[in-house]
Amino acid sequence: MTEIHIFLMGTLSIYYAQVLQALPQNYLQSGKPHGFKAECEPQFTEKYFTQLHDHFNFNSMGNGTFSQRYLITDKHWKKGFGPIFFYTGNEGDIWEFACNSGFISELAVQQKALVIFAEHRYYGKSLPFGSESFNIPQVGLLTVEQALADYAVMITELKQQLAAAACPVIVFGGSYGGMLSVYMRLKYPNVVAGALAASAPILSTAGMGDSRQFFQDVTADFESCAPECRDAVRGAFQQLQELAQHQDYSRIQAEFSLCKPPSSPKDIHQLNGLLRNAFTLMAMLDYPYSTAFLGNMPANPVKVACDTMLSGAELLVNLRNTAGIVYNSTGLLTCLDLYSLYVECADPTGCGLGFDSQAWDYQACTEINLCYESNNVTDMFPPMSFTQAERELYCAKRWAVIPRPDWLKTQYWGDALSTASNIIFSNGDLDPWANGGVRKSLSSSLVAINITGGAHHLDLRGSNDADPVSVIDARRTEADLIAQWVKMGRTRS
Repeated sequence: MTEIHIFLMGTLSIYYAQVLQALPQNYLQSGKPHGFKAECEPQFTEKYFTQLHDHFNFNSMGNGTFSQRYLITDKHWKKGFGPIFFYTGNEGDIWEFACNSGFISELAVQQKALVIFAEHRYYGKSLPFGSESFNIPQVGLLTVEQALADYAVMITELKQQLAAAACPVIVFGGSYGGMLSVYMRLKYPNVVAGALAASAPILSTAGMGDSRQFFQDVTADFESCAPECRDAVRGAFQQLQELAQHQDYSRIQAEFSLCKPPSSPKDIHQLNGLLRNAFTLMAMLDYPYSTAFLGNMPANPVKVACDTMLSGAELLVNLRNTAGIVYNSTGLLTCLDLYSLYVECADPTGCGLGFDSQAWDYQACTEINLCYESNNVTDMFPPMSFTQAERELYCAKRWAVIPRPDWLKTQYWGDALSTASNIIFSNGDLDPWANGGVRKSLSSSLVAINITGGAHHLDLRGSNDADPVSVIDARRTEADLIAQWVKMGRTRS
């Protein structure tokens, strides 16, 4: 769940570590996308929708409103007839998702669709209370339920404004956004005709499954590349642990090019988290071509990482250089600052930086259950627990809230989905989030698509010459199913 981020479930939430240190702090908090907005900006028009602060309490905070950002293009739309493709924005700036979900635009050309990317409340520029949005109690209106209501209201009103009452709506989303697409189809089937949920960990984030699974699957990606790669990573972390036990902090600083020497077990824990997160990002973003999504990543980063880990006998040097693929891809950083490059939070896969990280941390402290742990037995990482009890302590201190670990299962059906319809669950076998989602079809209209050689929501990305055949086939199947849903939705309207 990073998928930011920024999430990204992203991890679910991820960031541009190697360039953030060079940027002013107000840029980190501005909601501006980094790097690739210009490439897709001509395609979309940026607009704002007047949205209620609170859809469910008529006396709450004066029933005020805020401006919710969305992107729209009718370039290929057959007005009043073609479907509406609506992306349920997740934990980050909406431009980043629009610029990295080219399949939706490609499909819009085929099916003559209107395309809308909606930004999630409390992310990017959609801050309900401006700079005070993350104060208590204002942050309390950051919930899955409020976000879904935002999307339902926006869809309904925009259809009226655009004379599109008869146009079926298909929702799309990746990672946490994919979860929201599932929930939209469950919660508002009167508004949404079908959903494509890519890399949506709707089971693990509802507290269902094994807390060890995530980092076990990250490890499996590197083990599949080369078993000796897994062993080298495990060995490097063991060497780091030995140095920490002897409090050889100056050696640790030198080996990892840290800006400051660690001085406590807390600092070593932070270093372990930063290093573990680098492997998480590379596993998630193991695309067959280089990307600027959630950071600058080379093609096949897991292979690049394994080649680096096995490049010599000095395991700590190799570990530092491997982490540098994520945190210093430009080579511009002369040292790594432990606490600015990675922020520990209620998501063990990372919350990112800036305002978006605060929003995701709050969600991970309330509804989104991310109690994942590494143990150095089923995975290659240092033992780092994150139990429900630890989650409760952290969240009570940080946000004055008590998490509800079973809420998503209760509210959004858990694995009891058999009475739902028209949902595609797509997952790639390289994605550590995959086993937290639905991997087997549940009916003829609840279809699971498993993509061999696919990383985190690869199928939502635009076509690329390096795409494996599996994702080309997956997109074709998705397009066919969506065309059927559109036809059915048009018949019923």
